Amino acid sequence: MREKKRSLRAAALAQRSLLSRSESIARSRLIEARALQFPPYLASRSVALYNPIQNEVETEAIRDQALATGKSVFFPRLGPQDSLELIKIGSASEFRQGRFGILEPTGERGLGGRDRDELVVFVPGVAFDLRGNRLGRGKGWYDRLIKNDLGEATVVALAYDFQVVDAVPAEEWDQRVHYLITERSVVDCRRIPMQSSQVS
Repeated sequence: MREKKRSLRAAALAQRSLLSRSESIARSRLIEARALQFPPYLASRSVALYNPIQNEVETEAIRDQALATGKSVFFPRLGPQDSLELIKIGSASEFRQGRFGILEPTGERGLGGRDRDELVVFVPGVAFDLRGNRLGRGKGWYDRLIKNDLGEATVVALAYDFQVVDAVPAEEWDQRVHYLITERSVVDCRRIPMQSSQVS
């Protein structure tokens, strides 16, 4: 299982690294445009995003629109023992360079109980399948966050079309996403039969 994950991760990262900066931005704009029309996002009171690295799908447009419309906006920060905590921001300037070269929020207000009501969490990843299985960077950050801290939040992956594969190897601790948004589609992963990767 681990070798399958390692092989898939290497292949997917290699493909993503081939994107030029302009192509990454152009594709991201299409994905973000879909996210901004996504009904759970429109209805949300709180939104969690990520700062992209290594050609991950951009989130800037979602961040700016969420702030402009009065949503509570959170970004991840690595805490003790490599735990991921969500910290609220009030503007696009409230970040500093963190570990692994990822911009992290500078504030101190974490995700509170009320924030989990009508919360939509946008997550990155390396590869996904239509059932919502997600292959991340291998650190388990988001798996632990989704399992332990998000309550009934709606978890949405932002991905390029080529990141969607037939099947992602999944272990018992791996957490699935609820929706998958790419340049061409929005997939409700909960509606896809577990034994099939075909959209019905």
